[in-house]
Amino acid sequence: MINVFLDDVRPIPRGFAAARSAEECILLLRHSDVAVLSLDFELGYDQPNGLAVVHAIIVSGRYPREVYVHSSSLMGRAEMVRALRESAPLDVVIHDGPMPEQVKEAIAEGKIRDA
Repeated sequence: MINVFLDDVRPIPRGFAAARSAEECILLLRHSDVAVLSLDFELGYDQPNGLAVVHAIIVSGRYPREVYVHSSSLMGRAEMVRALRESAPLDVVIHDGPMPEQVKEAIAEGKIRDA
């Protein structure tokens, strides 16, 4: 099981697989079981955004165990959170906001393996 951090510019936290585009993130989600996923909305000019990843998750039915939506785009973040909360199974935890530092540190130190 892996953890995935989708962002085109922010540094990738230790303990996370990097996805710098929606396409990379979708491939990781398709081929790996994901414990923690952290999503950005804006992924570069004229590029698919984080909502494309959310739609791919919904269509595939392959949900991570826990999702953080860390985007600074208020409208994009709200739309991703709404779509995930409306579709995700009850055992999937959806967070509207970035991952707390203590969670990042615990994952980096291997203290959280399966969120």
